[in-house]
Amino acid sequence: MTESTTNSIAMIEADGLSKFYGPFAAARGISFRVNKGELVAFLGPNGAGKSTTMKMLTGYLSPSEGVARIAGHDMARDRIEGSKKLGYLPENGPLYPDMTPFSLLNFFADARGLAADYKKTRVEAVVELCDLKSVVHKAISKLSKGFRQRVGMAQALLHEPDVLILDEPTAGLDPNQIREVRNTMRKLGETKTILLSTHILQEVEAMASRVVMINEGRKVFEGSVAELRQIKGDLAEAFHKLTESAA
Repeated sequence: MTESTTNSIAMIEADGLSKFYGPFAAARGISFRVNKGELVAFLGPNGAGKSTTMKMLTGYLSPSEGVARIAGHDMARDRIEGSKKLGYLPENGPLYPDMTPFSLLNFFADARGLAADYKKTRVEAVVELCDLKSVVHKAISKLSKGFRQRVGMAQALLHEPDVLILDEPTAGLDPNQIREVRNTMRKLGETKTILLSTHILQEVEAMASRVVMINEGRKVFEGSVAELRQIKGDLAEAFHKLTESAA
């Protein structure tokens, strides 16, 4: 298979996604795709509908309208198969503070039905990848937020998913922690398809191949980082121009 053919395979698809809560539309008619091997930044101000859209893509929320697909699987109709291809890190990851990273990872491996030999291999691999060796037997409640984010990343990677959806993975971290998590994401971007929600425009510039931006529940931009910069000559100014109605 040629590189151009590989890169044309859609691994994440939002097809007219809408989510209504009574008369309020948290998301309305959002469509985009992320192809195999891409890292796409998902941008928008607080309350724009990013987390709602990501939850629909992961199958956590059912859309009021439209279809969400992961690796070709409709996440409303075929969520279990789609979830096998997906690693999801929500903004506040599903961590149990009384457990250690080691016990948590083994718990999630058992929940996913990983065979014993494979489980051992995968736990060791994600501990290495996410640089958790120094804290692997320490209670999660005692870990810094940077380490907790890495534990969350490790559980998302445990079953070797092809697709990662990461919701604000560096939110609330200090500059050193941001650097550590960003380095991990760069490694992952070499082999995974990633949709990354972030407010840090330097991350977009450093890592993203494309940008999807939403505002007030609607898509307002999709294109390359260079095309986004052309709107105002500066990413921050372009972001403000496209979202100023929410200010």
